[in-house]
Amino acid sequence: MTEKTIPRLMTASIEAVAEFYTAVGFETTFRQTAPYQFLTVRRGGIELNFYGDKKFDPQTSTHGCLVDTDDVDYLYAVFTEGLRERFGSVPTQGVPRVGALKDMSYGVRQFLVVDPGGNTLQIAQAISADQRHRPLPKATFDRAIHMGSLFADAKQDMAMAAKVLDRALNRTDEEPTASQLVKLLVLRADVAVRQGDSMLARELLARVGTVEASGPELVDDLRRAAELEAGL
Repeated sequence: MTEKTIPRLMTASIEAVAEFYTAVGFETTFRQTAPYQFLTVRRGGIELNFYGDKKFDPQTSTHGCLVDTDDVDYLYAVFTEGLRERFGSVPTQGVPRVGALKDMSYGVRQFLVVDPGGNTLQIAQAISADQRHRPLPKATFDRAIHMGSLFADAKQDMAMAAKVLDRALNRTDEEPTASQLVKLLVLRADVAVRQGDSMLARELLARVGTVEASGPELVDDLRRAAELEAGL
């Protein structure tokens, strides 16, 4: 027996979705406009179906799916380069948008893509055999980064992410290391962008530029800072 699962997602317009997925290397394998809008796109082993409904609101959509891959960095490069070429920059706010590529605390390296239909694709690669959430770090700022990332990129609760990160950034009894500060500032800037607060995001990213920190542990963060800056 051979089985295959193809997610069926929603969108207000199959035209916008087709344009988006074409930009990141998908091909349209089926399209119809009557008796209802329907679209199928495919890229390698990723195949997605979309129903069009003009009444569907992408801003409030909770639809989505997981794309399991063995090379998430490659797919991130393909998606961001394609969208940069098509739209001028990587979309980091609103709908559509692309989230940060990062290692998560539950054993995967991932990025989130929200397409024009409001559908969220979690594109992830396992980096550990243990997919359970790791214990909460004991160190103050590591704990804030851990929880801020979970709220922003797992639960997508921007208000709670902002609360956790602001509390850490405003502490006066402890100081983060340079690397911790960069991570806190970039993550908070990302949350600010997604909340529509461009002024705050610019202030936070300007602070990133004043921190003397580098190293392999900051590659993802500094790349995200550049993407956020380009989109503001």
